[in-house]
Amino acid sequence: MILSGLAQRLARLVILLLGVNALLFVALGLAGDPALMLAGEDPTPELLERIRAEYGLDLPVWQRYLVQLGRMAQLDFGVSIYTGQPALSMALEQLPGTLLMAVLSMALTLITAIPAGVWIGQRPEAASRRFGAALTAVAQGIPGFVMALVLIQLFVVRLGWLPSLGYAQPAAWILPSISLGFFLAPKLCRVVSAGVAEAMQEDYIRTARANGASMRFILWREALPAALPAAVALIGTQFAFLVSGVVLIETMFLWPGIGLLLLHSAQNLDFPVLQAICFVVALLVFAVNNLADALLRLIDPRLRPATQ
Repeated sequence: MILSGLAQRLARLVILLLGVNALLFVALGLAGDPALMLAGEDPTPELLERIRAEYGLDLPVWQRYLVQLGRMAQLDFGVSIYTGQPALSMALEQLPGTLLMAVLSMALTLITAIPAGVWIGQRPEAASRRFGAALTAVAQGIPGFVMALVLIQLFVVRLGWLPSLGYAQPAAWILPSISLGFFLAPKLCRVVSAGVAEAMQEDYIRTARANGASMRFILWREALPAALPAAVALIGTQFAFLVSGVVLIETMFLWPGIGLLLLHSAQNLDFPVLQAICFVVALLVFAVNNLADALLRLIDPRLRPATQ
């Protein structure tokens, strides 16, 4: 059973990587000829031919794709067209910065969205739940980059309380983490509040209240665990969208990470680095999704495979 599940996950990983690689290959093929960018202004035909031969751009499309697949299988993405550094090393060097932002924003999301969701959902018929649901719906409609602009204007430009660039100072972590966490927090709050509100209507909750259990015990030991599976599933499914938000947030705050490197590589049509970044991000999303699946099986016994 375990080996079968592992084989299925590995098969999904291979399909994911092949799909991402194929889409990226087509997109980069439509973006233009990188030889023209490397050659500079007014290139000679001889120079263009030499550059294409050096980077394998003179091969037929199908052959270039097969060569790329073979290199990817060996974790060889070549070197950056502009820096000459190994493409995979460049992507991995920027990964810690992105992971730091993701961890900080996720921690901020959890410590704000879960208590807010519990508070909103504890009285399903109360006006506070309707107000909280309306507030989270409005917040969910505000893009993260808009929140980033508001935070920069308020706390950096006007008040001057916080730095806005890089992450050398811990104070510079605050605004990017809030901006990125704002993407997921309203959704998580709504899921938790809905789960808690549904649990509060269950018979075992009514029995606990009739037996004199405190509201704190009922909410955090009985109602919240019933809402956790949906919350974990949301985090797993939304992580890929969270990564897309990283590109915008890192660009706005000049945060050294995968997102900023991706933007610069796309602007320069640095194909090897783009391929390495997409490979790393695909592995990261796959790992988080599997971690969420493992947590779901841990907290919800109904999802565990039956033992013989």
